[in-house]
Amino acid sequence: MNFIGIIPARYASTRFPGKPLARIGQMTMIERVWRQVRRVLDDVWVATDDSRIYDAVKEFGGNVVMTSTEHRSGTDRCREAYELIGGGQDVVINIQGDEPFIEPRQLEAIMQCFDDPATDIATLVRPFAADGSYEQLADPNTPKVVVDAQMNAIYFSRSVIPYLRNIPMEQWLSHHGYYTHVGMYAYRAHVLGEITRLPQSSLELAESLEQLRWVQNGYRIKVGVTDCHSIGIDTPQDLENAIKLLNADE
Repeated sequence: MNFIGIIPARYASTRFPGKPLARIGQMTMIERVWRQVRRVLDDVWVATDDSRIYDAVKEFGGNVVMTSTEHRSGTDRCREAYELIGGGQDVVINIQGDEPFIEPRQLEAIMQCFDDPATDIATLVRPFAADGSYEQLADPNTPKVVVDAQMNAIYFSRSVIPYLRNIPMEQWLSHHGYYTHVGMYAYRAHVLGEITRLPQSSLELAESLEQLRWVQNGYRIKVGVTDCHSIGIDTPQDLENAIKLLNADE
């Protein structure tokens, strides 16, 4: 099975304009992400809508393609990039461009989901710590995932699901294995073309979670489990924290 990694990278960001070009140590953020992905995949592209990012990727020797400024999501940008590149690969992996410390084993886990021929889409989850707090579990910014016995996603929610009846909420984590969603996706190439042409669904609009459109339309989302704690960078403060982490590791 042939895989291609695509890293959507926009310049415009409400909280952190120019984020892909922010420097972490000796490299820009987008170069760090690209180099981490290249540890696993040979075929890796950056998909951008900005000439500054395009030029920066060319400068460090990466593959890059210009895409529309009109896309509403990274999934839409991945689909256009895949078509512009020429296609031919079996699976497209959508990698977040703001996670410079992505682990190779996360990529390997999502790739292994396609060992199941019934997999349409794959994503990752991470278990909540059994000794964590209910406040962490209930945070709407950490979507929860319920899976079936074959590790296919049944539902994603910003609410805590399942509800544990007759058990105090502060004990829920010690009584049930909850998962939080890790925002990496992989799609069979033909499925990527299909899902980006679907209208937004009622569940997606209710929870503001794109993946619910796919669930609601009957696509099978296989879930891989990772114990890696992703470090996403959404604000300048997040960048400062990432630099401190890098300096501590070095």
